[in-house]
Amino acid sequence: MEILEHSNHKWGHIDPVWSDLYKDLNYVNEPFNDKDSISEWKELGYTQTKFTGDMYDMRNPEPIWMGSIRQIVPWKYFSWSVYRMGPGCVLPTHGDTFSKFREIHNIDCDIYRAVFFMEQWQSGHYFEIEGIPKTNWRAGDYVYWKNDTAHLAANVGKTPRYTLQITGVIV
Repeated sequence: MEILEHSNHKWGHIDPVWSDLYKDLNYVNEPFNDKDSISEWKELGYTQTKFTGDMYDMRNPEPIWMGSIRQIVPWKYFSWSVYRMGPGCVLPTHGDTFSKFREIHNIDCDIYRAVFFMEQWQSGHYFEIEGIPKTNWRAGDYVYWKNDTAHLAANVGKTPRYTLQITGVIV
């Protein structure tokens, strides 16, 4: 596992432990859970009604390869979500609140989020964290940060953008 550090986030790479079966999961779309951010985005001129991609998360049966991810990311209160961002989806700059995660686990400490890029970068797929853009990723590249570090994601390409999100507490 290689790691490249920045101020509030770190980049790394693992050899992918998943197969293409993530493409066939039963994804569901849920609205973005921060009404203040949505209000801000609309004031800035964003006109879409949907700000999130589709998710397959830990309320569903765990994919077999998730066991390998649990060994790579041995965080306490580990939760996961496979995320499919379709063409035209934009999630503007925001900081995660982790309010539901904190409520479920009854915790008040630093929460971490990791995003693993499940496929090679494709034209129009975009990620940015703390104002630093990222494209041209390899399958298995990942980034992680704590608390409300500012980031954004977009898919202005022609194909879905797949990521794996892990949330937890570093022990």
